[in-house]
Parts: sequence; C-alpha cells; structure tokens
Amino acid sequence: MFNLNLFKNIGVPLYLFIYLIIPYSAITQTLKIDFIRNLENSLNARDLEFIRENFRNDHQQNIPKQFSKIINDFPNSKWKIKRLKSNLPNKDILRIKVSGKKMVNGEIQILESNFDYLFSIVNGKINEGIIKNLFTTIRNDDKKIDISFKIPDKVLTGSKYDIDIILNQPLEEVIIAGAIKPHQVNSFFEQEILLEPLASGGIFKMTRAPSRSGMQIWSGIIAHPEGMITFTKSIDIVDEI
Repeated sequence: MFNLNLFKNIGVPLYLFIYLIIPYSAITQTLKIDFIRNLENSLNARDLEFIRENFRNDHQQNIPKQFSKIINDFPNSKWKIKRLKSNLPNKDILRIKVSGKKMVNGEIQILESNFDYLFSIVNGKINEGIIKNLFTTIRNDDKKIDISFKIPDKVLTGSKYDIDIILNQPLEEVIIAGAIKPHQVNSFFEQEILLEPLASGGIFKMTRAPSRSGMQIWSGIIAHPEGMITFTKSIDIVDEI
C-alpha cells in the first residue's frame, strides 16, 4: 500500500488539497478591486504579515502556518484572483488559480489548482468561506501524458454518477497503475491507497453520492512510464440542481 502522506520523495504535497478546502475568513468592509489586488499581491509576495492582519483572530495561528507549508513546497507559486458575479444573496465569489513548479531529483513537478471561494461579509470580515469546484493536479510528466478528467462538479444526494480519468493515447505495451479514493478532510492523512494495474487505459468508476448534502472529495494517482499525476477534485452534493 502507498500512504498518500509518504510521497515527499516525488514532491507531492497532498496536504495542499486540504488547506484549500479549510474554510477561513479575511478582513474588508466591501469587496473592492483594491482588496482583491492586495490579496493577490500578498500571496505572490509571501507577505505573511498581511495574512495575519487580514484574517480573523481564531484563524491567525493556522493560516500563516498553512500558507508557509504551501510556499515551502512550491516557492515560486503564482496566485491569480478575480471576482465572479454571484447570484447568491449576501455571497461573494472569488475565482482563484494557483500554479507552480519545482525541481525534485532532476524532474520538474508542476502544480495547477483552480477553485472558487464563496463567502459572506459579517462585521467587516469575510466570513463562512467555502471552497467550490476545486480541481488540483501535481504532475512530473512534462504534460506528455494525454489525460482527460471527467468528474462532475455537482451531483444530487443519493444519486449514482461516473468518474472517468481517461488516457487518450493507446497503451499498447505500456503498463500503468493508479487508484482513486474518497476521503473526509479531517481523516485524509490516515487513509491509504493501493495502486493497481490499469489495463483499461484509465480509471472508470461508478459511485453513489452521500445521502446528505455537502462536499465529497476524491483524490487519486496515475503512475505511467512518462511520469506520475496526482489529482484531487471536490464535488458538491446538493438536494436539487
């Protein structure tokens, strides 16, 4: 078995996925362009003081520590933030993209993460933050592997749905392995994943959504002679679409 927390030798900081899912809050009276620009600049400048000043007191100790772990793994990571139009009452949405590269054992690890951040403003602070539509990959194949991820963003409670991770090129004599597994945020580090041969050219899974609304998170690995790809995807479980 492969413990997901033991992939340090190939530079796969899977805890990044957890930190992008933990709700948190930041200071501002109104969501202005200047604030968005300052937040983006502070993340790119690794300005932890700005982070400390703009996050609620009950999170001040956690956010700088979590952010430090991310930038330690990808010191050159770049953050891009833009505001989206929100149709939800008293809710704002930021679309956030994080990208980065680093060299590990002569190989380039590439991080790409995209997610939406929904929140409300209470007493001048961004409150009740939640991540939506998270999709993160870390890969060292120089994008030589032609791969498609077909995982829904949203499904109904209790419904069946498909997860397909497809290698678009014929395998021929190539042998690949992989696995995918759901997890809860708080128990992620205790979970293990068993890599198995993938004779079908990818991962094809039919599963059922939980009976209660919320978020389901899937993480997986594809191991290929050209390299390795890890991925994490969040799925909203809703009562109606």
